[in-house]
Amino acid sequence: MPSPLLRVKGLHVQPSENPSGEILEGLDLTVNAGEVHAIMGPSGSGKSALASTIMGSPRYEVVSGSIHFMGDDVTDWPTDERAKAGMFLGFQRPQAIPGVSVIQFLHQALAARKGIDLSVAELRLVTVGWMRRLGVDSSFIDRQLNEGFSADEKQRHEMLQMAILEPEIAILDETESGIDIDIDIDIKAIAAQGIREARVDNPNMGVVLITNDLRLVDAVTSDDIHIHILIDGRIVASGGRDLAAQLEKNSDNALRTLSIGV
Repeated sequence: MPSPLLRVKGLHVQPSENPSGEILEGLDLTVNAGEVHAIMGPSGSGKSALASTIMGSPRYEVVSGSIHFMGDDVTDWPTDERAKAGMFLGFQRPQAIPGVSVIQFLHQALAARKGIDLSVAELRLVTVGWMRRLGVDSSFIDRQLNEGFSADEKQRHEMLQMAILEPEIAILDETESGIDIDIDIDIKAIAAQGIREARVDNPNMGVVLITNDLRLVDAVTSDDIHIHILIDGRIVASGGRDLAAQLEKNSDNALRTLSIGV
């Protein structure tokens, strides 16, 4: 039997600066190839800390436990090595990089990820094809990275990166959050479409979706989905669509806390 794509075992994590107690307290998570896992929970439960720690962010210190990726212990690997190996993190609020165009960024990222040195013209052809699939305007390719991007453009660019880089696992940290409520549904649709399209060409890609939106969870895939409820640094419940249905039916304070992240 092949090794799990991602295995997080007994993970205890605290902030690197000014440690004030553990954010994650003995967390376990296993993701196999092609699986979609949704991590849900109230604000401050450790969802974003988990995503960042999996990717090796220096903001968090692993006190104990381990992170294995494709059979390798990557607990101490730097972020760039994890990215090269096939781990991808989609951000809530991606940073602008003035002076670097979208096509330049993708060219550098693809070379680092796969060692493929496509010409800019060749990459343009690949990128334009994906832009059509994701509903991205063709002028987008020559714009400066995230400079003046609207919320939906930032989301589309995150999805474009994920599609072109073909990661083994994609960790999407509430990429639909922090936006104007009037376009909230459209942003979620963009995220769901991007994940679905990327999985068509890369069906073995694992997905860890950090979100509190059950509509997004439901829109991402019609296949089996694994849902985990994270509270106070621990996964307190796991299940499939049955758990999602239970959450949807409930209207008590606990459900409202999970649904809106208060």
